[in-house]
Amino acid sequence: MGWPISHSLSPTLHRYWLKEYGVVGDYLPFAVPPDELEAALRNLPSQGYKGVNVTVPHKENAMKFCDELDEPAQRVGAVNMVSVTESGGLAGRNTDGIGFLENLRFGSKWQSGDGPAVVLGAGGASRAIVASLVDVGVPAIFICNRTHSRSELLADFFGKKCTATRWLDRNAVLGDASLLVNTTSLGMLGQPSLEIDLSDLSSGAVVNDIVYAPLETRLLAAARAHGNPVVDGLGMLLYQARPAFQTWFGVMPEVSDGLRRFIQKKLDH
Repeated sequence: MGWPISHSLSPTLHRYWLKEYGVVGDYLPFAVPPDELEAALRNLPSQGYKGVNVTVPHKENAMKFCDELDEPAQRVGAVNMVSVTESGGLAGRNTDGIGFLENLRFGSKWQSGDGPAVVLGAGGASRAIVASLVDVGVPAIFICNRTHSRSELLADFFGKKCTATRWLDRNAVLGDASLLVNTTSLGMLGQPSLEIDLSDLSSGAVVNDIVYAPLETRLLAAARAHGNPVVDGLGMLLYQARPAFQTWFGVMPEVSDGLRRFIQKKLDH
């Protein structure tokens, strides 16, 4: 469920897995205006649905209509999946942090103890990512956002490991970083470029852009030219979907090379 929803790759992804594992079922896109979200969610049990993923702009609002929330959803303040429980209630969960960490682990040799992380952006995706970095023991996290007050709110919420950094100082905090993550829309198709100087970034630091359209953003191209290992944003989409598929269809699916090629082909078109 989203508004709009036509851009979403989730139906393509879940239908690939349904076919691969021989599961009888379907995964459909629902364009739901914000003022119809409550009714759409509350009607899921009576219509026989197992659940839905929710995307922009519903991730925070959907929480209000859930009867139970997992711990990541409570901390992040947003859900990306809602499941129908055996009693007919609604259970909200946030798997964005899982998707982010799995993507990093499978896409690079990054370890949580390698050093500080720099996170660009302070929106919902950033919140899930900062929470996951705190949980796995990253020693320090610098949160850098164009609106500094949002960085401060995020840093205050997640505690002493986190430091709010002004946007003008984004280049200055790269020197000790073992990980740079862009969670902003800068660099996405149709959006302004992300302007950042990677000169001080260690060549061993991993650079991750959660944008997947385009797959190779200017940030990733610059990092690759600088000698850094890079991780694109497609994996986060794929890995965050695995728990949902398992919950609804009873199979924990794999993120295979074949799946990545299939989804990339869809992106290219």
